[in-house]
Amino acid sequence: MHCPAVLLLLVGVADAFRICAFNAQRLTLTKVAREHVIDTLVQIVARCDIMVLQEVVDPSGSAISIMLRELNRCDGSGPYSSLSSPLLGRSSYMEKYVYIYRSHKTQVLDSYVYNDKDDLFAREPFVAQFTLPSKVLPSVVLIPLHTTPKDVEKELNALYDVFLDVSQHWQSKDFILLGDFNADCGSLAKKRLNELMLRTQEDFHWAIADGEDTTVRASTHCAYDRIVLHGERCQSLLRTAAAFDFPRSFQLTEEEALNISDHYPVEVELSRAAHKIQPLVLAVLLLPLLLPQLGLVA
Repeated sequence: MHCPAVLLLLVGVADAFRICAFNAQRLTLTKVAREHVIDTLVQIVARCDIMVLQEVVDPSGSAISIMLRELNRCDGSGPYSSLSSPLLGRSSYMEKYVYIYRSHKTQVLDSYVYNDKDDLFAREPFVAQFTLPSKVLPSVVLIPLHTTPKDVEKELNALYDVFLDVSQHWQSKDFILLGDFNADCGSLAKKRLNELMLRTQEDFHWAIADGEDTTVRASTHCAYDRIVLHGERCQSLLRTAAAFDFPRSFQLTEEEALNISDHYPVEVELSRAAHKIQPLVLAVLLLPLLLPQLGLVA
């Protein structure tokens, strides 16, 4: 397999740290064995310092091994490592959550599969705590979830219980909840969305807006995939949040893109330092207060 030339262009902001989530749609060994698929997946993952893949349905782990091999061979901003959950599910259909991360920029501090004793989740979250290259926030907890469409509301409300469990487990306040929440269109009405615990409780910031389209098909416009931030320090570092339109960036037709996935990845960029009010912005804010003292008010 050759290295995609576009990787040479994937230079991010030097002081930014990008965290992504991607429903890779039935990621199997057969799928990554197709050259155009693995080339595109490598380009997508190489944009991220931590990528959380969902719908990894490869029991052997060979698909991720191939992806890591190609990332480490083609992208000089590595090396990359991975952290995988066990297969999760209620039936013969099972999925893994897989974190792929730049191991020179971040390390896994701890991880565990949430104890779903009431069987509320089709695929219970695989929670992980990562270091960050920031003095403001030296570590962050990631809580990924791929909901099942028929139980979206129940699972997203249960995700709040996971947040409480992890808060107690690690005594942490800074979290990023992310993944294919199926939180839109036919799976979850807007009224029901706004009644979720993750919407009504304070301090949760939904970084991917309700109007964002995270689907590849031109016939759909749904904000299925989300990233939610909790914690003052975490939110203070937020630089940007968006869905990544990989078909447009890599000049793929809809048919070609659907060979990769029917979802866009979603991502947030965190700064190393909290955002400060710039001098020019500060001057604009203070100007109305200074004008009366300068005798410049009509």
